[in-house]
Amino acid sequence: MQPSREISRLLAIMAALRTPNTGCAWDLVQDFKSIAPYAIEEACEVVDAIEREDFVDLRDELGDLLLQVVFQARMAEERDLFDFGGVVEAVTSKMIRRHPHVFGVPEQRTPEGVEGVWAEIKAQEKAEKAAARRAAGLPEQARQGLLADIPVALPALTRAIKLQEKASKVGFDWNDARLVLAKIREECDEVEEALDRGDKAHVASEIGDVLFAVANLARHAKTDAESALRQTNAKFERRFRHIEERLAAQGKVLGAATLQEMDALWDEAKTLESVG
Repeated sequence: MQPSREISRLLAIMAALRTPNTGCAWDLVQDFKSIAPYAIEEACEVVDAIEREDFVDLRDELGDLLLQVVFQARMAEERDLFDFGGVVEAVTSKMIRRHPHVFGVPEQRTPEGVEGVWAEIKAQEKAEKAAARRAAGLPEQARQGLLADIPVALPALTRAIKLQEKASKVGFDWNDARLVLAKIREECDEVEEALDRGDKAHVASEIGDVLFAVANLARHAKTDAESALRQTNAKFERRFRHIEERLAAQGKVLGAATLQEMDALWDEAKTLESVG
């Protein structure tokens, strides 16, 4: 088998994997729901490769993400729902429709022109999707309202920010990041009160409120919350690795070190970073 740059080769491979009796036993038992989590996982690995600026990994991870699209499209084709070509057609049509300032008339290429047609385009897409659902015999979407189109399956941090952004468009928002910071302090006080009462469910609820408020602060501060947290995760790993290495140099293991020793080495790592 020779490698190929053509998408048709990948589609043929997926069809072979899903062919009864001769295909892959694991692939054959999968369904839409069982492989859905892998799409999220692969998307996260794409982002990780970008953050690390590892473009060798990025090529592979983008391939893995594309495989998830091909896999889902193949299963849909088997049920006569749609195929990969339909997926491509849907997204190309959407891109052309959403960019009349590029593919449309010159008058729409100004910022004012783009803003003027955007709401109309979204309304048209919503109406077309509703008509398609009716034609397919599907029920109307149960979730209604301004926030209904924000997917529940998004990572919680990402979804929190999208909820806030949507509510902000109708004026339901703080007008100063410092007010959000005050809200975080208020929510932290409520966590402390819940801890004092020993109510685990209440503690979890209040911690959720803190996290939501912190996401809101990041949004107001024009900071990508997901990226900021990834950077902090990396910083924690880096400093903790310094603790491990320094303890190993002293002939010690983590479990045998005191908290005071580890704290001192943590501060040492911070100092080294600031000097570097």
